[in-house]
Amino acid sequence: MLKKITKHYKRLRFTYMKLAGGILFIAALFFPAYVKWEDPAENIFTVYLNGESVGVVGDTARAEVLLQETRRELVQDTDELVLIDVDMNLEGQAVLWGRIDDEELLKERMRQILRNNIKETMQRSFVVKVNNYMVNLGSREEVEQLLQAAVDKYDSEGIYQVELVHAEGREFNVLTARVHDIREDEEAEALEANALPSMVGGIDGVFAEAFEEAEPIFEMDFEDYEQGLVSMDFAEEVEIVEAYLDESQLTPLDQAMEEVIKEQEVNSVYEVVSGDTLSGIAIKVDIPMERLVEMNDSLETINSTIRVGQELIITIPEPELSLDRQEQLYLKEIYDADIIYKDNDNWYTYQTKTLQEPSAGFRKVIAVVSYRNDKEVGREIIKEEIVMEAVPKIVERGTIVPPTYIRPVSGGRQTSGFGRRKAPTAGASTYHKGVDWAVPTGTAVVASSGGTVVKAGWGSGYGYVVYIQHDDGRQTRYAHLSRVLVSSGQRVSQGERIGLSGSTGVATGPHLHFEMLINNTQVNPLNYLEN
Repeated sequence: MLKKITKHYKRLRFTYMKLAGGILFIAALFFPAYVKWEDPAENIFTVYLNGESVGVVGDTARAEVLLQETRRELVQDTDELVLIDVDMNLEGQAVLWGRIDDEELLKERMRQILRNNIKETMQRSFVVKVNNYMVNLGSREEVEQLLQAAVDKYDSEGIYQVELVHAEGREFNVLTARVHDIREDEEAEALEANALPSMVGGIDGVFAEAFEEAEPIFEMDFEDYEQGLVSMDFAEEVEIVEAYLDESQLTPLDQAMEEVIKEQEVNSVYEVVSGDTLSGIAIKVDIPMERLVEMNDSLETINSTIRVGQELIITIPEPELSLDRQEQLYLKEIYDADIIYKDNDNWYTYQTKTLQEPSAGFRKVIAVVSYRNDKEVGREIIKEEIVMEAVPKIVERGTIVPPTYIRPVSGGRQTSGFGRRKAPTAGASTYHKGVDWAVPTGTAVVASSGGTVVKAGWGSGYGYVVYIQHDDGRQTRYAHLSRVLVSSGQRVSQGERIGLSGSTGVATGPHLHFEMLINNTQVNPLNYLEN
């Protein structure tokens, strides 16, 4: 009985072993996605993106690779900088049997979560900088269109083309712009096409080269010169920097063109030169005289006196991006001869006398005229034919630098300017012939410039007053003094004390009344005082 049971048991065990081996063989053959259990290491991992499960992998490194691939595929078809808020976590397990997910399915789940968590999209852009002006554009093509529009304003024939090139000595992503003459390319192509191999040798070759290099010796007539643009370039340095910006920071191209090309009012300074008049300056800078007076505190009316070296504020219409260009032109023009100056060493520089009146001439010229935008800034005459000679203006002028004038009192407050006013008190003039500064009685009054005292004493409505005659023919007066410190005939220097302020004569209170006379006529002294 025991033998029978043992034999039956052995048969069962053998059958079990065969069954188990078959199962293992089938599992290995048909279920490769299952991993074997290895104790105690984790061998299967659940992937979470932003807390959301996307699938199961058998290797942590593979999960990182799949995420990187998914991010790259998501943005590969755009030039934009895409910022995605994503956090991946892996939860590992040690299992005997476990199934990992198909990688394409896992990547699709990752892709969906990444799309839902795009934080910000930064567009590839270009920042254009000209002086202090900057504009952001959405593409390199828009930058080229913007700059080309500035060029096309003066190039109706399409001769000049804008090129963006790397800025030498700058970072790799910094570009600059240049204006290229496409005629140079056409000439180079024509020369290359017409070039023939040299068939001349020896002494004949030397003579042939000499004749080729020699310039033709004949005088060109006016009709032989070509007219039109000969050069063009940007007046300012243009910087273009690649950047990634939010779409809201970009400027539409048409608006950028309006800002860059349209002329803006820009303040500038004009320095008065010998022979200038206010009306002449107004014509020269194309600004009405009334507008010049409004812009300059030193001018009270359109009849105000101006002096050599005086600086006037003027407005000049200029675009943000300026262009320098040269044009070769054939001109028939009325012209003026240069003024001839004859120096007089006994006169001051502001003293002049016209010895000969000018007369305009007429000529034909070929000239290379230089422009900045629409304003002519210079010209070079290449060929000239005088039809009628111009007669020059001859001016005698002084060479002695005139004396300077300073404020005759320190501190104080200006209470009355030069010109018409409402009489401040009975007996006072309604046309003020000087400038008043309110100062405490006893304040030192000094000579505005060196000269000779011609009056020192009482002067009716002036009260105590001092008159000083200066070497340039001008005279200054200091009125309402409480005390006079100089005497008639005395020589005084600039800044020397001549009296103390007060309120003598017709005065409403302690102050200094100061006058300046030129050719015995009172003028506004503020136009002649140094700052």
